[in-house]
Amino acid sequence: MHAVRAHSRGGPEQLVYEMAPRPRPAPGEVLVAVRAASITSDELTWDATWTDRLDATGKDRTPIVPSHEVSGVVSELGPGVTAVAVGDEVYGLIPFTRDGAAAEYVSVPVDVLAAKPAGLEHDKAAAVPLAALTAWQALVDHAAVKAGQHVLILGGAGGVGSFAVQIASALGLQVTATAAAQDSAFVTGLGAQQVLDYAGTRFEDHVNDVDAVLDLVGGETQTRSWTVLRPGGVLVSIVSPPDPRKAAEHGARGAFFIVEPNHDELDAITRLIENGRLAPVVDRVVALTETRNAYEALRRKHRRGKVVIHVPAMN
Repeated sequence: MHAVRAHSRGGPEQLVYEMAPRPRPAPGEVLVAVRAASITSDELTWDATWTDRLDATGKDRTPIVPSHEVSGVVSELGPGVTAVAVGDEVYGLIPFTRDGAAAEYVSVPVDVLAAKPAGLEHDKAAAVPLAALTAWQALVDHAAVKAGQHVLILGGAGGVGSFAVQIASALGLQVTATAAAQDSAFVTGLGAQQVLDYAGTRFEDHVNDVDAVLDLVGGETQTRSWTVLRPGGVLVSIVSPPDPRKAAEHGARGAFFIVEPNHDELDAITRLIENGRLAPVVDRVVALTETRNAYEALRRKHRRGKVVIHVPAMN
């Protein structure tokens, strides 16, 4: 099969489009004929991309295949698999310590896959799993938000942010988001009641007593976020762990997490998509042969939503 692989740890410069062995599904796995995959800006910096653990203690797995969001068609069943059938259209988040989907085929544990949303093309479905699950887990699992509460989403126009705004709106939250000025109308259209220009406005001058902050930016922006939380509020970050001393100082709670595959939550997201409450945002679609260039572009280009790799069906 054709695949994009890296034989040495590094950035996009290590990625090569080449022939690679087609994987065979182990017990509990299925072979998916990839129709689309989605990439994440910093995944080539993760230890899990290159090793068999999430931290720096893992064993080297090179050569690796990147891109952990997949949409495709079940091509072969591993031993013991009965939950899906050959020909089923599926999508999901591939565990980070496994090879990803920048290839014509990928072997995936069946329990991380869900049925692809009806009527949603593969290129759009591939933009969903990582970003939408991150937003869902931040809001539901870690912030434990309830309808009527107020959430501030820092970075509302990006891959995760665009889902977070929509999911928060679907959950009945009051949504304030930060974004670039040129993205204000876009983020408002996703469901935010208020959008603040992060370059020209200090959000803490315009919002206070929020129940939850979703930090997709980190750094000094995260530090400033404590001042807008109500007592008992929560700051959830996917960038870096919030300072527990700051949390105690402000009578709030901090949480940091790494998104995990979750079949049931992906099913809930699928229902939102099929009911018209949630729509993936795709910045652009590139060919599998252009994967390296796509990763390089993520380093420097402003974008809305996800960058997707299109993989044509094999004859």
